[in-house]
Amino acid sequence: MAANDSAYLRVANGFGHTLSSVQDGQWENRTPCDEWNASELVGHVVATHQRVYSIVNPSGIDELDHDATLLDQWNVVTTTLRQALHDPVLANAPVQTRAGEQPFSALVEGLVMIDTLCHTWDLARAIDANELLDEAAVAIAYDKLTEMGSAIRVPGGFKDPVAPHPHADAQTRFLNFTGRSV
Repeated sequence: MAANDSAYLRVANGFGHTLSSVQDGQWENRTPCDEWNASELVGHVVATHQRVYSIVNPSGIDELDHDATLLDQWNVVTTTLRQALHDPVLANAPVQTRAGEQPFSALVEGLVMIDTLCHTWDLARAIDANELLDEAAVAIAYDKLTEMGSAIRVPGGFKDPVAPHPHADAQTRFLNFTGRSV
């Protein structure tokens, strides 16, 4: 899979760019995710990547140093997932999800991409950075989530949707569907 064909890889690059913009005094800033500040949100995204990778490799990500900076941890987990997506055995490994069995690459291009996309906006909002998300990824994520409907509204999932303004753009409609007020 080429990097330009992967919504996940584009979104991961965007998250990394936003993460690299966090200044020392911004780690405690509150995010739109009520329970997390910027540091905790990034920790969640890193942990999600680790958890998903451990589905196809139970030994997990060996080289992740929990004492490293969050940016360094992010770089390790995204490099690991990027390599897994380019490894035909791992990319095609069947995994069980709430949506049934699917290839590992579909889980990454679905759930992991959507989670990272949402949290890119959350982090950008928390640190007052550019909140513009990858347009194509937004369209893919919105389509996938609307197909799932209320199934995404589970504990630890998405909040109830926010009614979008009638003239809202695609990104705002997507974020509103995930329960975020824009």
